[in-house]
Amino acid sequence: MKRSVEILDSTLRDGAQGEGISFSVEDKLAVTRLLDELGVAYIEAGNPGSNPKDLEFFRRAQELELKNARLVAFGSTRRKCRRAEEDENVQALLTAGTGAVSLFGKCWDLHVRDILMTTEEENFAMIGDTVAFFKERGKRVIFDAEHFFDGYAANPAFAVAALSAAVEAGADVLALCDTNGGTFPTDIARVTAAVAKRFPEVTVGIHTHNDGGLAVANSLMAVEAGAAHVQGTYLGFGERSGNANLSTIIPNLQLKRGFVCIPENNLPLLTATARAMAEVANVPLSRGEPYVGASAFAHKAGMHADGVIKNSASFEHVGPETVGNQRRFLMSEISGRAAVLEKIRRYCPDITRDSQELTDILSRLKEREQEGYQYEGADGSFELLTRRCLGRIPSFFELSYYRITGEKPYEEGQSAVATLKVRVGDQHQVAAGEGSGPVNALDRALRSALAAFYPALTGMHLVDYKVRVMDSRRATAAKVRVLITSADATGEWTTVGVSDDVIEASWIALSESIEYKLIHTE
Repeated sequence: MKRSVEILDSTLRDGAQGEGISFSVEDKLAVTRLLDELGVAYIEAGNPGSNPKDLEFFRRAQELELKNARLVAFGSTRRKCRRAEEDENVQALLTAGTGAVSLFGKCWDLHVRDILMTTEEENFAMIGDTVAFFKERGKRVIFDAEHFFDGYAANPAFAVAALSAAVEAGADVLALCDTNGGTFPTDIARVTAAVAKRFPEVTVGIHTHNDGGLAVANSLMAVEAGAAHVQGTYLGFGERSGNANLSTIIPNLQLKRGFVCIPENNLPLLTATARAMAEVANVPLSRGEPYVGASAFAHKAGMHADGVIKNSASFEHVGPETVGNQRRFLMSEISGRAAVLEKIRRYCPDITRDSQELTDILSRLKEREQEGYQYEGADGSFELLTRRCLGRIPSFFELSYYRITGEKPYEEGQSAVATLKVRVGDQHQVAAGEGSGPVNALDRALRSALAAFYPALTGMHLVDYKVRVMDSRRATAAKVRVLITSADATGEWTTVGVSDDVIEASWIALSESIEYKLIHTE
């Protein structure tokens, strides 16, 4: 039988401690729904004793109808020299109304001596009293053994005694924490195995941080050594260098080692969950993120692409569809015929490998890259290039001229004005737009000019704008590459423009983004 591993996602608690991460109550509710849909066992949603926002979340979360996950409130053991019943933070955990709680306690004598400044006996009592308090009230207790691996390295007897205090009081899970994130996988495995052997009556868990770049590896090694409960954050958000990344751990355990972390039919939700999570957190999803990143199954070298087309196992460790991702072939001067053909067939299925059209497209691709264009990150512009080579693109509009003026000082958001004239069929349209910078002004003017002809453009918006200097030695006279990412309700696309003039390069990328939208609308 397959062995199950409980997944506790701490994105809303530990993840929220990461730099640049801030969740509103609505964000926290949205993340909870995402993780529940994915099928994790526990969602550690915050510390109700630390801030009003978490208290508000737990109040509103009681109205959620969760299908898979159980909410967990997080807090510390009681303060020294105080009864658990009298501790405000302990009482706040009760107000969360969750069926499970995570309690962290000290397992490194250095912290007891230098941070808590109390005795070892009092520390053990703090752990035992608090665990017992919640067990008497019917809670499932997860004891987070804070700094356990550093504590075990310094004083094994003390660290194990802290665990014993939690177990004797009724703790259900011992989550061994590599709080400083510096322990090596071999040490994680050795110590986890020793704890699992010492406490067979409870579930042993693992909670790792990524300060040594080993959080995922450490979590996997702990499971191999006997841990059956894994804590982390979905995209590795967290304090300092982050926490163990569950979007990598889950497929590694489930696809490579046969453990059950989430329902089997939910694995294809991994990528969509990652994208939605990044959107809620307002951070870009790393393209190179294992399994769920846009580049996780992207192939650029001709030999790689040709191999994948013939047999995907030649250059892919799992099929992208198993985690809800998709294979991509990156277009560049080193792309082979097979990769370009595979890409083109998605919108021009009649093109053949030995056709002159494909030869012409490859030739044009290499010419453009010689000029400074780069299509591996600009699928929208590559499709337009292909359609132009094949003569399969209508003329939506033609630029007659544009003029841009800037001024300083200026009103907020209105630093530039653009006027332009375009021709649509046999009609000419003049429009102007104000914006925060010349590109924003140009974008507004173009949309204004085309709005009467193409109403669908109202549903399109700019997501990202990047400028890359091609030759820094020429300073301000250098050629630049501009990438513009746009989006509508159906998805995102990226277009590219290259010129010695940053405004012209921006115009090329901007106008192509609109052409791409119109092709897929009209």
